[in-house]
Amino acid sequence: MLQQTQVARVEEYWTRFLGRYPRVEDLAAASSDAVVRSWAGLGYYARARNLHATARAVVRDHGGAFPADPETLRTLPGIGRYTAGAVASIAFGADVGAVDTNVARVLARVFRVRGARKSARHQRRLWTLAHGLVPRGRAGDWNQALMDLGATICTARAPRCPACPVRPACGSRVRFAPEA
Repeated sequence: MLQQTQVARVEEYWTRFLGRYPRVEDLAAASSDAVVRSWAGLGYYARARNLHATARAVVRDHGGAFPADPETLRTLPGIGRYTAGAVASIAFGADVGAVDTNVARVLARVFRVRGARKSARHQRRLWTLAHGLVPRGRAGDWNQALMDLGATICTARAPRCPACPVRPACGSRVRFAPEA
C-alpha cells in the first residue's frame, strides 16, 4: 500500500484491510472483486490484484509462508527486485540491498554515479553499491535508513545538505547543489 502512496493516506486503509484479511489465507480465499473493493480509494489497483495473486501463490506454493529468499520472492506476482530486496532484508534479515527511487538518488549523489538513470549500466552500478554497503546482519535497518534519508533529507528538489549525516563523505557536497 505504501508504494507511491504516503503513510498518512494509507493508515486508514491498512487498518481496514488487515481487519478484513488478517492472514494470508484469508486474502487468498477472497474473490478478486472483494479485494479490489477493499482497496477502493487508494488507486493503483494493479497493486491490489498483484497482492491478491501473491497471497494465492504463497498459500498454494509455499504452504502459507512467504519465502525468505529474494530470488524466490521475485517469482511472486508483482514483486520485482526492489520489493524482493526490501522484504527479504526487513522481514527476514537477508543481507541484500534494496534500491528504490530514494536510495538510488542517495547512492548516485554520494558516489557521484553519472549516466542515464534508467540505463542498465547505471542500475547495475547502484545495485552493486547497495549490496556492497549492506552491513552484515543489519540489512533491514540499513535499507530503511537509506530510504528514509532519501525521503526526508536527500530529496529530489530541495536536498537539506547541511542536515545530512553523510555529508562529509558525499561526492556531491562540493557543489552543495546535488543533482536530482
